Amino acid sequence: MNAWNRMGWHKLVLLVISLAGGSAAAGQHKATEQAGSSPWGASDEIGSLHMMSDSANLALFSKLRTGKVYDLGVEYFIGMPGFTELGDPPYQYWLTHTPRGTVVGDLTQQGSDMNKKVSYTGDAISLYTHTGTHIDALSHFGLHGKIWNGYAADEHLSDRGWNKSGAEKIPPIIGKAILIDVPAYKGIEVLPGNYVITLKELQQLVTAQHLQINKGDIVFIRTGLMKYFYSDKAKFMGSSPGMSLEAVKWLVETKGVMTLGADNLGLEVMPSADSTNWLPVHTYLLAQKGTMFIELVYLEELSAAKVKEFLFIGLPLKLRGASGAPLRPIAIPL
Repeated sequence: MNAWNRMGWHKLVLLVISLAGGSAAAGQHKATEQAGSSPWGASDEIGSLHMMSDSANLALFSKLRTGKVYDLGVEYFIGMPGFTELGDPPYQYWLTHTPRGTVVGDLTQQGSDMNKKVSYTGDAISLYTHTGTHIDALSHFGLHGKIWNGYAADEHLSDRGWNKSGAEKIPPIIGKAILIDVPAYKGIEVLPGNYVITLKELQQLVTAQHLQINKGDIVFIRTGLMKYFYSDKAKFMGSSPGMSLEAVKWLVETKGVMTLGADNLGLEVMPSADSTNWLPVHTYLLAQKGTMFIELVYLEELSAAKVKEFLFIGLPLKLRGASGAPLRPIAIPL
């Protein structure tokens, strides 16, 4: 039984608990989980990305001592891992023009001789906005009908997407980034399925590797799961190792990170063991803290090169009203 099927059973168990009298505990939990209000004002739509500044960027660029660039994005291809088990469409690619078809159909109206000389290929794609390397916009997850800063779906979500906190509002992301390489620390290639990266283990790793995480930094978590992205979809889509809520809270509330990223599907461990919230890290970061985060980041080359600190640049597509956007990220060691 894969992770998504277990999620289905998980929801059924939650329903049974509720009907049997567990609704009081759920109600108490519901009362404490609410969409947060922004310290950056009533019009805020980008949350913690306000931590970026021109002066901070300039200071980072001045620390570059190498021209080595690491590409942190995955390839898009038919059959790639994705959220199809939740009913979302798979990545699709098709040709709209081919050299032979251009000669036969003459859609260019250039004639046979010209079309044989000038080869013409064109293509198109369709994808779920949370496919491949991407960033979750603040509109992606909310609590009780409201997203970060109290924007209500009933007021701000139309048939053309969100008019607040859509992906088009996400600026280019630049910052000092830290790689937390959990499997390398443990001496293994990949964390096992459903492995929980606890706060205690995270703190031990940070101390042992002398990592300096400062306010406004970006933290990337490597689980090693990307080993299966191109070769074994079933393993990649199975029970996912990931971060515990407590570990994420420590990074956000104590260390003051600007954003996070990981090489798995959802940053957090899936399926969740929380009977009151099937994706507690998502709702905590996006709805409660206004912290966007990046998923399906390719961290293998950084790990192999033992790069721990780097300049991160991520450029999301400006998709109006969307809950997320594909992202082309790069890393340059500091």
